[in-house]
Amino acid sequence: MDDILSGGNKVVTREQLSRDLCYNKEMNSNLSYCDEHYKNTYPCAPEVAYYDHEECSVDQFMLHDTIQMFLYTYAFNRNYNYGEAGKDLKVDLLNHPEYIEQNAMLAFQVAIWRWMTPIKEHQPSAHEVFIGTWTPTKSDNLVKRVSGFGATMNVLYGDLICGHGDNEYMNNIISHYLYYLDLMDIDREEVGPHEVLSCAKQVAFNPSISSSP
Repeated sequence: MDDILSGGNKVVTREQLSRDLCYNKEMNSNLSYCDEHYKNTYPCAPEVAYYDHEECSVDQFMLHDTIQMFLYTYAFNRNYNYGEAGKDLKVDLLNHPEYIEQNAMLAFQVAIWRWMTPIKEHQPSAHEVFIGTWTPTKSDNLVKRVSGFGATMNVLYGDLICGHGDNEYMNNIISHYLYYLDLMDIDREEVGPHEVLSCAKQVAFNPSISSSP
């Protein structure tokens, strides 16, 4: 089985890529993902865990004058994500995060919500970055944020994977992306060089609290 290469680093095999995409919740985690920074806005419910739900969202983009479908996996965790999504979708996800894994339609709605909704006002959504309607500002250019797949990861994951040089987590996501390009017979050169695919040197749009000065 051929290896998938990302940025010159061996990451995972095609067999691994085809079998490990979408679980309905985070596997083997004892974390509750209760972020006390948001305790006044979205207080954590007792004995509730806001773990990852690796939903599969679908986005459309134009290549070779043909609409292609791209399947993107993203992490969705922590009480403020559940609170924000629940508010917009009018579902009490803060007290009942398990609804996502119990209801396939709701899971898809949450996936689309995260994909289409900016994390903060005056920032792009992952969708806008991915389809190329977002134009980086001079400030973005100064911190290495350029339009492309790397900035899409930046919107969704921030400094969990971006800004740390080439790392396993980031390269695995890139590998999945390249794997789907291959399945759809799309030339990898169409999506740009590794600097565009990667967010290794990008400053996060929304630095995590632990990494903020």
